[in-house]
Amino acid sequence: MKKRCLVFFCMFSALGFLHTQNAGAEVPQTIRTTSISLRGTPKYQPGFTHFDYVNPDAPKGGTLTRHAIGTYDNFHLYALRGRCTDGYEYFYDSLMTGSEDEDDALYPLIAESLEYAADYSFIIFSIHPQAKDQEGQPLTAEDVAFSFNTFYEKGVPQFRTYYNGVSVQVLSGNRVRFDLPEPGDKERMLALGGTTIFPKRFWEQHNFSEPLVTPPVGTGAYRVKDYKMGEYVILERVKDYWAKDLPVNKGRYNFDTIRYDYYRDDTIALEAFKSGEYDIRSESDIEKWITQYGGSAFTSGLIIKEEIPHAIPRPMNAFNFNVQRPVFQDRRVRMALNYFLDFEWINKNLFYNQYTRTRSYFQNTEYAASGLPSAAEQKVLEPIRGQIPPEVFTKEYNPPITGGSGFVRPQMREAMALFNEAGWELRQGKLVHKGSGEQMRFELLIYSPSSEKIAIPLQRNLARFGIDMHIRMVDVSQFVNRLRARDYDMLDRGFSAQSYPSSDLALAWHSDYMDSTYNIAGVRDPALNYLVEGIIAHQEDAEALLAWGRALDRVLTWNHYVIPQWHTSQFRVAYNQKLLKPTVRPRYTLGLNTWWIRQGS
Repeated sequence: MKKRCLVFFCMFSALGFLHTQNAGAEVPQTIRTTSISLRGTPKYQPGFTHFDYVNPDAPKGGTLTRHAIGTYDNFHLYALRGRCTDGYEYFYDSLMTGSEDEDDALYPLIAESLEYAADYSFIIFSIHPQAKDQEGQPLTAEDVAFSFNTFYEKGVPQFRTYYNGVSVQVLSGNRVRFDLPEPGDKERMLALGGTTIFPKRFWEQHNFSEPLVTPPVGTGAYRVKDYKMGEYVILERVKDYWAKDLPVNKGRYNFDTIRYDYYRDDTIALEAFKSGEYDIRSESDIEKWITQYGGSAFTSGLIIKEEIPHAIPRPMNAFNFNVQRPVFQDRRVRMALNYFLDFEWINKNLFYNQYTRTRSYFQNTEYAASGLPSAAEQKVLEPIRGQIPPEVFTKEYNPPITGGSGFVRPQMREAMALFNEAGWELRQGKLVHKGSGEQMRFELLIYSPSSEKIAIPLQRNLARFGIDMHIRMVDVSQFVNRLRARDYDMLDRGFSAQSYPSSDLALAWHSDYMDSTYNIAGVRDPALNYLVEGIIAHQEDAEALLAWGRALDRVLTWNHYVIPQWHTSQFRVAYNQKLLKPTVRPRYTLGLNTWWIRQGS
């Protein structure tokens, strides 16, 4: 299952059997189950031994060395400041977990079963009797309640917003109950299954809001063995990890140790990889992939280079506008600026024609809008007709297309018409505001040289039109801090891929989550609130969800909150020949946590 932010770790519905507690009409029926799914039946039925994409007999052992760019200053992902080390996802387990070949199912992990009211007013998790933390101490219902309450009281603001009114009660040593403020919210009820569990005895001694400068006691498969802050961290597999033989973990977590080495610059990191300093690298820069992945290590077979096709939903990578900045508040300005990105030239001259332009927030899924709105979509859109761009009803969205020559004069004419409508004009070779006379200028914030490479052609085209776009490169920590403070005009960043329209969308687009840094555009829009709420309300209705998802896609694209970039539908990965992998790859990931070390390496 693709990973999501903590608050919305997958919003799912359950399967099971009904049990009537008593004959009273007001007492809801109780459903008991082990695996749960949003739509249909979970792929893996009770009694399954392992996921299809693992080698259950994979040998354990060896070290996987990886790389990271930048630095880190603490071991706590959920601190409200600082940058956590890579590998943090191995520190803790959740109540339930998903497979990587489904996007809407959860299976037992710390919780071995659950029961919930048929009206979705409460849910009870039963903790596995063998569940332990990384020091061998039992995990109990007290740890679950503590984890939820700590997130609620000291975690990110969007967690409090989403779970407002939810209460937790310890029923016994291994049973914990959550009550919702109102019945009927099945999605929010079952989102609780994704709650990350922390050992109470460790975290009640630490401030959850603050960075953690020493390694924590976790609940997951790996813990910190050694580190030098900001330079490297070594994780070791917990040898007596209680959950190692559960069906969801069989064939996974095969490396005895995982080491992350930090590099300030990706160019240096690539050379280190070719010299054998680390073991695996996924490449997003096609020019590097074609021109720099060669040499004796490749020809000798020491490093294997693979292109692996996939049909995974693709993220909306883009140059993101902060619409709270006055210069970007007018949709016509944002629309005009889209004409200056010459994708066809970039693709030909920088990317060897290997990329496809992204045109949807649901790229590579059935929820990507195309053509004109269907009757079902029009029914969704009609109540907000006066609040959304008129093109939503009359045109199919597509990014501007150029001839790829590097000259965008026809596009500039289109842009000039929009700028004029929005109150801008050309004076002495500069685009200035008709009222103030100030030149249009803004800053693009980046942290990677590869981002600079693709930004320069955009900057050049804008300069020809008298627009001053300054490219500011900062280190990763500064980038994260400015992102959290919304201290930027434009970012080279993206919106995560979605297999289907889920409640995750509230983080990026609903006004209630304005404080979330996932709302990169800084949007407050009642029309988007309406669409996101409709999506949340129709999670169990596949036909309705299709219409609501496509409607949202149309409204987002025609509002031009971003300048869309591009995507590819393949993994480009190079790795040391000592690494082996299962014959079946999970549908939604590369599946690195199922790989292992060749024996004798």
